[in-house]
Amino acid sequence: MNTGSPTDIAAPSRTVESRSPAETTALGERVGRAIRPGDVLLLRGDLGAGKTQLARGVAAGLGIPGPIPSPTFTLVNEYNGWNARGTMVPLAHIDLYRLGEGGGLDSVGLDDYFGGDWVVLIEWPERAVDDGFVPESYLDVAIADGGGESRTLVFTGFGDAVRLLGALDWAA
Repeated sequence: MNTGSPTDIAAPSRTVESRSPAETTALGERVGRAIRPGDVLLLRGDLGAGKTQLARGVAAGLGIPGPIPSPTFTLVNEYNGWNARGTMVPLAHIDLYRLGEGGGLDSVGLDDYFGGDWVVLIEWPERAVDDGFVPESYLDVAIADGGGESRTLVFTGFGDAVRLLGALDWAA
């Protein structure tokens, strides 16, 4: 199971219960409205946990119309959106599920997306973390099945991404 923080460092976090895919989307939307260029979100959880559902919400918060499919086979889907302040924010939705051990993160071009204009959402980020591709500032989102359509989402902020936890205050 892909839950818990990718590091052993204590960091601010919020736990939110979602009772439906619509609530998971709404959580993502709130984060999407607060997002800035350069933000990185790591979306972790088992198959079917709701990673792509949350990513759809983030995209909706950036004003990106659907559909927002999982990039499992393409590895990266790129979109153009705008945050609540009217700033243009390009979104890179990355899915590393198909990259196994020895999988070619260099060939995906992850470095091109970090530290600049892009907002980066990474599903199955364990390889990126293990290989040192993730910057010091990011929002880690661990999603666990709560039975039926319910999910438990643990949002943990590292570095400047701690500010994104404020978008969840309504749901705490």
